[in-house]
Amino acid sequence: MADKKSLSDLGELTSQAVTPPAPTPAPTSAESNAAPSADAASDEAPSAPVNVQPEAPLREQQLDKQGRAYATGRRKDAIARVWLKPGSGKIVINGREQEVYFARPTLRLVINQPFDVADRREQYDVVATVVGGGLSGQAGAVKHGIAQALTRYEPALRGVVKQAGFLTRDPRVVERKKYGRAKARRSFQFSKR
Repeated sequence: MADKKSLSDLGELTSQAVTPPAPTPAPTSAESNAAPSADAASDEAPSAPVNVQPEAPLREQQLDKQGRAYATGRRKDAIARVWLKPGSGKIVINGREQEVYFARPTLRLVINQPFDVADRREQYDVVATVVGGGLSGQAGAVKHGIAQALTRYEPALRGVVKQAGFLTRDPRVVERKKYGRAKARRSFQFSKR
């Protein structure tokens, strides 16, 4: 039982690890008159050890033979394969420009969110192929794929993109239909007789 450490021993353990500060020279008479309370306050308050977390090491850049970053994005039933390379900001989805494929401005806004967060708008060309789902799910899948590919091309941007939540696959999918009901939760119309 004597070899076990408890929380009450934590103060002793941390004080052993921290080296005492070097002695400061005695203040002259002019310095002692100028700020006696500041020195006294700093001497009385014990200095708490500062917990500095080491930054996560940067991941390696993952590029293919053509110098592109590849990633897969998913949302609902849609799956997007995304290739990203430096360029003028041209985004091509299934062989068509983004303005043609995603005619709604909100969908184009969605797929450009990772670039806006990372301040990389119109600096990368994107080629994507998307299958499955509807337009909204496909836009979400392309956004997820662009975010993943961006962090593979520039690993330093991972923290910013992750903080915005773009690297996480959105788990929300359509709820299944149940027997005895019209839809997932909708009941059949009630008939009294």
